[in-house]
Amino acid sequence: MPNNDIFGLAAETPLILIKQMARHIRPKVMAKLEYMNPACSHYYRVASAIVSDAEKRDLIHPGMTLVDWTYGNSGIALAMAGVSRGYKLLLAAPDKISREKRDMLKAIGAELVITPSDALPGAPRSCKNVAESLVNNMSNAFFAGMYENPVSLKVHFEATGSEIFRQTDGRVTHVFVPMISGAMVFGLGRYLKAKNPAIKVIGVEPQGSIYAALFRNGNPGAPQFSELEEIGSQHPSAYWDPTVIDDVIQVSDYAAFNCGRELLRMEAVFAGGASGAVMSAALQSGAGYTESDCVVVMMNDFGGYYLSKMYRDEWMRKRGFYRKQKSALDQITAEDILQLKARRDLIFAYPENTLAEVFEMMKQNDVSQLPIVSYNAPIGSISENKILSILIENDEAMNSKVVGFMEQPFPVCPPDAAISELSEKLQQSASGVLISLSDGRLQLLTKSDLIDALTHK
Repeated sequence: MPNNDIFGLAAETPLILIKQMARHIRPKVMAKLEYMNPACSHYYRVASAIVSDAEKRDLIHPGMTLVDWTYGNSGIALAMAGVSRGYKLLLAAPDKISREKRDMLKAIGAELVITPSDALPGAPRSCKNVAESLVNNMSNAFFAGMYENPVSLKVHFEATGSEIFRQTDGRVTHVFVPMISGAMVFGLGRYLKAKNPAIKVIGVEPQGSIYAALFRNGNPGAPQFSELEEIGSQHPSAYWDPTVIDDVIQVSDYAAFNCGRELLRMEAVFAGGASGAVMSAALQSGAGYTESDCVVVMMNDFGGYYLSKMYRDEWMRKRGFYRKQKSALDQITAEDILQLKARRDLIFAYPENTLAEVFEMMKQNDVSQLPIVSYNAPIGSISENKILSILIENDEAMNSKVVGFMEQPFPVCPPDAAISELSEKLQQSASGVLISLSDGRLQLLTKSDLIDALTHK
């Protein structure tokens, strides 16, 4: 169906499968690209609805000035919705917002008042207080209040929540949402919980935001500065309802920015730091989920607004966030190599097995070495060459326990260990490397497995 309204709520945002970054975990991970719309943020759904609602209630008319406070994206959406209908825009924003957002707001025609990012809630110089002061001292002005306008909650309930449910055919099990004003997380959360109370709604915020403490003990945490934009809050949401969410996860600036950069390199998803924070939380939590789970991650900010910040190596280095990009070889991991092998349970010996029993296990399973395991922990190893050298010296040793002859245990690595790390371990006189899987099982990789992975690269 054609949609001729640039801010029409019928314009769905894409839901895409995350492949490379989620290859180490079992659930399906889907990214909801809320920034792929005319305003490049999830606020496009809200801005036009707020202006239309105010017009219907005769609160505003063309020629008036719309006033609000913003972290950038909400102001851009409001400005785009407002100027096209004949309104002026006056916005207060913290000084940490990116140069790209400032330039965008200027290009639209909005007037911007910059406030200090370290101003605490309620302080005269805080963003919200400055915006409210501006509108109180102006004639013919209207405070839009996008972050706490009830229309925001309604839009995310009716549009965002229903869209997620429809696009996943109702199979969504977990939704990770950036927490800012709370309109998105509580709006879509109420819709999804009404459809299926078993759906888990997880809020994500930066370290230094106040929601995690509020959720866990009923008192807001002490606000602290974060470089992240479009996520987190210094004061509780007007929509706060702990019955709608199942958890609140905090993510460091370092993890958020680097996850955002990896989204572009590995998935061609050009998102911002807030989206990186939400994806980072989802991937970490997803390690404990099952194959039947479907995880939806809300991507709320556009990467193009952060070219001077998180996508600039110099800016990242100055703030201690820079992480070197992985080489092509480092992107091949133990999990990737295991996927090329026919999976089967690891063949191993116990300390009490005799050399005869161990050698028979080798013959029957066509392997030349075995790890020796006690209480699910590798304590040693044995190879055909070692057994041969033992028998040359003592041909009666076949009935002796292997524990008396075992060699060094194979090194153990996690599934995300890079092929370069695995190769280094194998060069250190090890004939195999054990990979510890998330379910506690072990798998063995050898030099031939690494060679096979490189030839399939």
